[in-house]
Amino acid sequence: MDFEDFDFISSDTPASSKAPADPLQRLKYLVDNTPAIIYSTVPSGDFKMTFVSANALNVLGYRPEEMLADPNFWFDHIHPDDAPQIFSSLAQIFSVGERTYEYRFRAADGRYLWMHDQLRLIRDAQGAPLEVIGSLTDITDRKQMEESLLQAQNMASIGQLAAGVAHEINNPVGFVTSNLGSLKSYAETLFELVERSASAEQLAQADFAFLKEDTAALVRESLDGLRRVRDIVQALKDFSAVGDSQWQQAADLHQGLNSTLDALASQLRFKARVEKHYGQLPLLACQPAQLNQAFRNILLNAVQAIAEQGIIRVITGTDRDGVWVRIQDNGAGIAPQHLGRIFDPFFTTKPVGSGTGLGLYLAYGIVHKHGGRIAVISEPGKGSAFTLHLPVSAAQK
Repeated sequence: MDFEDFDFISSDTPASSKAPADPLQRLKYLVDNTPAIIYSTVPSGDFKMTFVSANALNVLGYRPEEMLADPNFWFDHIHPDDAPQIFSSLAQIFSVGERTYEYRFRAADGRYLWMHDQLRLIRDAQGAPLEVIGSLTDITDRKQMEESLLQAQNMASIGQLAAGVAHEINNPVGFVTSNLGSLKSYAETLFELVERSASAEQLAQADFAFLKEDTAALVRESLDGLRRVRDIVQALKDFSAVGDSQWQQAADLHQGLNSTLDALASQLRFKARVEKHYGQLPLLACQPAQLNQAFRNILLNAVQAIAEQGIIRVITGTDRDGVWVRIQDNGAGIAPQHLGRIFDPFFTTKPVGSGTGLGLYLAYGIVHKHGGRIAVISEPGKGSAFTLHLPVSAAQK
């Protein structure tokens, strides 16, 4: 019996309508209201759809008739990155009888939804391919949860690696820094002695002035390089320590924001005017020191995005999911091609030596540990807005 022989009831049928008692109508009713999209296709060529259940409208936003009218509808709506793997293996259904895929499918509103697609080949009594039937299930939520879990696992692994790397680097950096400090002092003493004892002719022949100046410059640059290494090591230690501070049951986020702004006052003073727009926030069960570190890193990012004088707005509020803190600047903004990488470790668009590339990654880790997320909106030349969302389950009622 072909699905296409059924005159299925509309997916707009009210949920409160009484389910039909007639077996055939009951079957129609069930297919129309199952969570999965049931479909069938021809078993050759472009696999043109011959039937699509009415709930395609609820899941994807398309009416079955428009999906049936276009012979290439299915192929044309698969994400370009996922299509090759499907097309290259689809013919295997004729030998194995079944295929299962997970891919992104473009919905009517333009979004790509992750779909689980299970296909089965139906043969006639003589064994010839009759049709392919399948079911499409929206698994977007599951994919997002898997991605979040994978990100958390990656962060945990990187945190362990960071702690080890920081420990191994810290010791040699410490004694090299100390040795360079001593070398600087010794060199200054030697240059003073030579300058007092040598004649003007001897000093000129040895190009004494250049040697003195260049030695000081080399030591200074070396110490500056070590300072940058120390900054990276400290950032690694900060990252590996995420989650180590104690939880407080009633922390005031506004107090944390104010103390963080006070600590950055010297850097903010010459770059930006800070505007506070605080809403009414509940006390939060959190790790205040860690959240303050996240605030600090995002505020520093805002300061560095401002070339001269700008404005940084710190805004807070609540919604049905919890509390949020938005840090907004009118600086350089983030290029679209970089927006997806700003939370990657060691990624930075700043000049070499101007940043470690771990600040935003550390902020992401802290917020994630609190069960929250960070949303970013940015436009080159106009600025950026980072919004930290923290779940309502953490708030003290």
